[in-house]
Amino acid sequence: MLLTLLNAALLSASSSSKFKVDWDSLFERLTDWSIEIGKSILGAILIYIIGRFIIKQINRLVSKILEKRKFEISVQTFLKSLLSLLLNLILAFAIIAKLGVETTSFAAILASAGVAIGMALSGNLSNFAGGLIILVFKPFKVGDYIDGPSNASGTVKEIQIFHTILSTVDNKIIYVPNGSLSSNAIVNYSKQETRRAEWVFGVEYGEDYERVKAVLERIIAADERILQTPAPFIGLGSLSASSVDIKVRVWTKSSDYWDVVFDMNRIVYETFNKEGIGFPFPQLTVHQAKD
Repeated sequence: MLLTLLNAALLSASSSSKFKVDWDSLFERLTDWSIEIGKSILGAILIYIIGRFIIKQINRLVSKILEKRKFEISVQTFLKSLLSLLLNLILAFAIIAKLGVETTSFAAILASAGVAIGMALSGNLSNFAGGLIILVFKPFKVGDYIDGPSNASGTVKEIQIFHTILSTVDNKIIYVPNGSLSSNAIVNYSKQETRRAEWVFGVEYGEDYERVKAVLERIIAADERILQTPAPFIGLGSLSASSVDIKVRVWTKSSDYWDVVFDMNRIVYETFNKEGIGFPFPQLTVHQAKD
């Protein structure tokens, strides 16, 4: 509109024999234009403030509904992030329309650029599709501990539109694209209620295997966290260069797995020392040849 006013001023100047511009009329038009622009900007600001307030209330309402209907946390986070994105897009269109931009023209521009944008964002589109696949087939959920692609391991905190957020054991946050999670092998350590723990305890050559086995059986029987079904397994695993390796396998609840692993190492070490069962160390026997 400002350009139109300037053209009108130049036209009136060129049409006048004395090249005199009607500054009062031009100033009046500029004032009216400024007022209209100010109203549009003020309206856009009000739309933004009110729109953000409404979006916040809608998100709260949807969050309460999802919690009341007891949707899984992974589904809740995905739907809330998707709803927030859509509502903000609607708000952006409303602000653009209030500023006087033709939304139909704007939509046409977006449509014409859609192919290029789609090609540029093909990775994000695959991540969005991957998020839907994760929600439908549920290879993992919020709270599960998983091993993902590229050595990404951690507890699932959120499943968002494009990324899944993992929290590592040392409290780092990893953002893993949903596309890679849905198209690669995933190890879920929390899916099953029970896990098998395994140790290899080396003892010195010359130790009585049956005695060592009896000590291990006593240690296992004293730990209530170790399940008796399936039955624990103790066997002679291998005869190594410096040790007799005894393999132990037991089943425990997934929630008790790491506590059982570390406690068993400590208890076996203390008990073997008390029982006089020797731990091996690398040795080399040298035979001297006689002349």
